[in-house]
Amino acid sequence: MELYDLCHTNKSRPFIIAEMSGNHNQSLERALEIVDAAAAAGVDALKIQTYTADTMTLDIDTGEFFIADKDSLWKGESLYHLYEKAHTPWEWHKPIFDRCREHGIIGFSTPFDDSAVDFLEELGVPCYKIASFENVDLPLIKKAARTGKPMIVSTGMTNLAELEELVTTARENGCTDLTLLKCTSSYPATPEGTNLMTIPHMRELFGCKVGLSDHTLGIGAAVASVALGADVIEKHFTLSRAEGGVDSAFSLEPREMVRLVRECETAALALGTVSYAMQTQEKKSLQFRRSLYIAEDMKAGDVLTAQNMRRIRPGFGLAPKYYDALLGRKVKRDVKRGTPLAWDLVE
Repeated sequence: MELYDLCHTNKSRPFIIAEMSGNHNQSLERALEIVDAAAAAGVDALKIQTYTADTMTLDIDTGEFFIADKDSLWKGESLYHLYEKAHTPWEWHKPIFDRCREHGIIGFSTPFDDSAVDFLEELGVPCYKIASFENVDLPLIKKAARTGKPMIVSTGMTNLAELEELVTTARENGCTDLTLLKCTSSYPATPEGTNLMTIPHMRELFGCKVGLSDHTLGIGAAVASVALGADVIEKHFTLSRAEGGVDSAFSLEPREMVRLVRECETAALALGTVSYAMQTQEKKSLQFRRSLYIAEDMKAGDVLTAQNMRRIRPGFGLAPKYYDALLGRKVKRDVKRGTPLAWDLVE
């Protein structure tokens, strides 16, 4: 089964995923409220993450296990403590997925190790997402691919050789529905570092669906990706940035997610096809084109001049292209000011 057949999604626009991540702030009630808000915003799916601090790293708070980068959103945290705070308890997964089903949207997750895949299989998730930081974990990709379910893989930090490896691994192990998401693994990411032009190039290189996992602020980059053929768009989602959360700084709030869904649909509809033909909806506007009109009362035999013949709106007279040819010709009969010029009026 393909990703787009998993629910009654609006196929006139990309498949839109709201990523909860750790924005539940360790409250199941808040997590369920996030599901409700995402569904109300019109997304197709809500995604969580399946790991524990112990499946992610070691309980060490010094050296490379400690985040000292002054520019990091998570400066001053050990990796272990950060993942403890951000993880979604495994016992919450079922109620979250159940709430998604109640709303008619897809609930799924990103597994971060083999045990997470096994757990998610027990819950019957319909597809898998592989995070950028795990896209070089080929054994994990192999494990998820062997379920035979659709896979979405973020491509942050990868080079072409690594992309080739992950695509080959997924396909050789049973994945027949693969989506690659252009991703910049910076939090937040800058527009100039997003390189959306990579999206159609990835589709051509790997012959798969493509999209964007967007960490920029706002919705501009995501909407722009629609014009480049994005099939899937993923954005982090929170109820309120002001209430904090590990990823809240670069997450959309509900009103912004509503705009994202609406503007992506508008962008997708606006793409249309290559067409130079007049659209049916334009026909009524023809009357407001410029055309040739008599601008002064004239008597039979008077000569058409720049003063008594003008190129004006509306468009019921002869086309302006005949202006030069008509200058100096005489009218056959008396003509009132405001008469559209026609061939039967001139000698």
